[in-house]
Amino acid sequence: MKKIKKNNGFLVVEMLVAISIMVVFVLVCMSVAQKSIYVSRQAFHTTEAGFLLEEGAEAVRIARDNGWANIPTPSTNPIYYPTFSGGTWTLSSTANQVDIFTRIVIITSVNRDNTTKDISNTGTDDPGTKLVTVIVSWPEGGTTVSKTLQFYITNIFS
Repeated sequence: MKKIKKNNGFLVVEMLVAISIMVVFVLVCMSVAQKSIYVSRQAFHTTEAGFLLEEGAEAVRIARDNGWANIPTPSTNPIYYPTFSGGTWTLSSTANQVDIFTRIVIITSVNRDNTTKDISNTGTDDPGTKLVTVIVSWPEGGTTVSKTLQFYITNIFS
């Protein structure tokens, strides 16, 4: 007589292991998908911020091209905001936003060395040259991210 061995409960253990593996796989896939969405959104925002930086720089150049008087003399609050109005770009003291982005323009005076006429920290003020800093910032994942672009503009029409 042969005895038949019964494996009661073994099928339940196999099913639990298989379900556990599937659950872990689904959770890992969801985690990867969530991270890839976050990274792609961050890359999109960084690219858009780069375009806004360039647009801000062009706005300052256009304001300069429309007349050096359009470039404000740095004061106690040298922060300005590029604004498109009347068919051209102007620098306004009124804050504005582009979607989630805040774009500011900071204009500061420039000194030139009296001997070499190079831009330096010492020397005399050069009223025909300004240091422009364009900053674009936006909220990203609970923090504020910003990108900066600095350049000099000169009064090329005088």
